[in-house]
Amino acid sequence: MEGTALEKNIAVLNEKFEGEILHSAMLYDFPTITLKKDKIIEIIKYLKDHTDTKYHYLTTLCGIHYPELNQIAIMYQLHNMMSGERVRLKIYLPAENPQVPTLTSVHASANWMERETFDFFGVIFTGHPNLKRILNVEDMIVFPLRKEIPLEDQVRVDKNDTMFGR
Repeated sequence: MEGTALEKNIAVLNEKFEGEILHSAMLYDFPTITLKKDKIIEIIKYLKDHTDTKYHYLTTLCGIHYPELNQIAIMYQLHNMMSGERVRLKIYLPAENPQVPTLTSVHASANWMERETFDFFGVIFTGHPNLKRILNVEDMIVFPLRKEIPLEDQVRVDKNDTMFGR
């Protein structure tokens, strides 16, 4: 298959999932494709098995909070270790109830990445074999990487802001 990495990935996706692509671009020499969320697991499995892509390695799975959109993005980075090709896939979920099926049936390595994303962003990965906090304490009631959480305690009285140039 000829063309750029982005064009190739779009062509492969359109073979079976035409209409699922919302946006695509080359960002920092990295093909990035934003997709509708409903078929993300099928799409990743398809890209893993397709002879032109063979993305057998899940490099990254993480959350990104966009408070101005009231959404949480899930970003998946896939890698074909033989050819060195990579692709970044993104889906968007509503921040008030972020849910997406687990990827663990396709990539076992998604297990801990999904737990971390749950722990820090509150994303529920339905069907996950052991979705519980992985780094934070179990009784924590917030998701600390959401941008609505202040970076410091706003009511502290033991600090002097003038010492920090404020």
